[in-house]
Amino acid sequence: MTPNASASLAALLRPKWVVTATALAVSAVELAIADRKYGVFTGGFGQSNAVDSLPERLVFMAAYGVSQLALVLLVWATCAWLGRKAGSARAALNFTFLFGGGMLFALVSRYQLHSYFGDAMDFALMKNLGGGSLKDALLFSKNEIALGLAALATLAAAWWLAARLLRRWSGPDQAAARPHWRLALLACAVWLAALAAVPRFGEDEGRGLQRMLGWSTATQALDALTDFDRDGYGLVGLQVDSHPFDSARHPLALDVPGNGVDEDGYGGDLALVPVPVPRPATIVPSGAPNVVLVVMESARAEAIGKRIDGELVAPHLTALAAAGTGVRPSYSHVAFTTASLKSVFTGDLAPKSGAPSLFGELKRSGYRISVLSGQPEDFGGISATVGMREHADLFVDAETLRDQRAFSFAAQGSLLIDEQVLLGEFDRHLGTREAWRRPQFVYLNFQSAHFPYDHSGVAHRFAHPPLPRSQIVAGNQAEVERTYWNAVAHADAALGALISRLKALGEWGDTILLVTGDHGEALFERGFLGHGHVIDREQFATFVAVNRPLPGLRAPLAISDYRALLLDMLTGRPPASPTFQPFMHIGELDRPSTIGLAGTAFGIVTLRLDRGDACFERPAHCVAYDELAGREKAAIDALVARWGSERWPRRANR
Repeated sequence: MTPNASASLAALLRPKWVVTATALAVSAVELAIADRKYGVFTGGFGQSNAVDSLPERLVFMAAYGVSQLALVLLVWATCAWLGRKAGSARAALNFTFLFGGGMLFALVSRYQLHSYFGDAMDFALMKNLGGGSLKDALLFSKNEIALGLAALATLAAAWWLAARLLRRWSGPDQAAARPHWRLALLACAVWLAALAAVPRFGEDEGRGLQRMLGWSTATQALDALTDFDRDGYGLVGLQVDSHPFDSARHPLALDVPGNGVDEDGYGGDLALVPVPVPRPATIVPSGAPNVVLVVMESARAEAIGKRIDGELVAPHLTALAAAGTGVRPSYSHVAFTTASLKSVFTGDLAPKSGAPSLFGELKRSGYRISVLSGQPEDFGGISATVGMREHADLFVDAETLRDQRAFSFAAQGSLLIDEQVLLGEFDRHLGTREAWRRPQFVYLNFQSAHFPYDHSGVAHRFAHPPLPRSQIVAGNQAEVERTYWNAVAHADAALGALISRLKALGEWGDTILLVTGDHGEALFERGFLGHGHVIDREQFATFVAVNRPLPGLRAPLAISDYRALLLDMLTGRPPASPTFQPFMHIGELDRPSTIGLAGTAFGIVTLRLDRGDACFERPAHCVAYDELAGREKAAIDALVARWGSERWPRRANR
């Protein structure tokens, strides 16, 4: 390179221009993403803390500017110190890739993660996704992780190539980079003061700043460092631990009723309220009908009667509900498969291994137990908790049929067996009248509507063709919906084939058929995909359909009601609608991030225990808990009382 060209390149790479341009570009991208995804400035559903007034925006931008300045100066000082022998041009290049490339990668990755899992994503959620195994959750997400690693590798390769070219073209760079450590430390001190002050005096600004990558990362780190009693809450952030040396008092504490102390900081001292109690183990009298229970994975409440292009998506399910009973919504308590199935079979919110379940009591009542599942039933301890494998005469699941799985995914929770394979196993083991001489309890699990909603065995009924996994993104929401409902239609076709088989065997009139979903599925409504990460109707609500008229059954139900419902039908008692509102939570019952109740005057009401946001479905809005009054406060306090009352009997098992 000529001396003039070398000088021009050196001028172009002057630190002040590189640092300023990179910082402004990254900040502009982050602010645009924050508003598009979270409505930080413009608001939107569930966003009651928008930074929408001029004073709020001035405070927000001042605090954000301080945080960005501190980050920029720290990164520049580090790059300048590490590259002090290479000169300022090399330091500027390193800054561009470390701060610019690194921040943009982190922002895009975070945006994609929240597109799938929402703002409530944490390690407890990841473990739920993996059936209790963080490793399995990571394996389930391996495609997205691989893309992220590939992007990082590309970024590293680009930096290496740029450094080589700079060394060749710029010539010797005699100007040493200045680290400016004192200025960086001064900016960090101002940032620390802002981290402590802004959330205390500006709630909207504080919540908006928590959407910013640097601000939220620093808050979490400082909160962990000041969590002296290790109860999960420190002295920095939106929720300050007002009892920093008392681990018994924090927003997730077990509130002791009647002691005059509000340990969890919500609802005052706990006054216990009645909660559902699972029915004791029940023996079914001889002569009772067969039971066939079908679970359709991730089936939303509107599957009954859903139409696309004027055609029913699930005609067999809809006909079953019309001829017998169809109730929607029926709510999952956790909206993850493993927890949902445990509740279905035991009638308990969070059962322990050995709890009374349909498998054990029907086995002792003389039933032959058959399991035909498209998923691995040992996943997340389902089988062990409900006694499935222990009591089954026939046990066929995705592990048994692993060589016929629809995908090559490594995660146990991603194993999927097509419904047609299960029907083939039904024919082989239960396809003769001889097999039905004893009463049968048959559990089938249809998995096709599980993400990514398509595999080679699924016919193209409503998606032509279905989207591949790589194209399941928010920008393709309409096609994602068609792909999902196409999978539901495939499961419904299998349901119709099962009903035809029961009729051909002459067992239809002597069989109770109950069909349900294990939870719902968000299809990028409000930006979310999947289930179990936000308490709302899309993710937590499903349906129940029974082939017999049950005039006393009314919505809303909870999936933990099904065991009592079936036992009532088998013992000749008229089923009645439950008197308890469905309780929901995200994370473990003892340490949830969010709790919720359905069937209130406001529809679904929720409380984020980590942030204090109370949200209402009708009308859709959120309010800080401390600002609640009147009927809204009473509804949230009733939710807190229900949560505490559900936990209190289980305290001995903590």
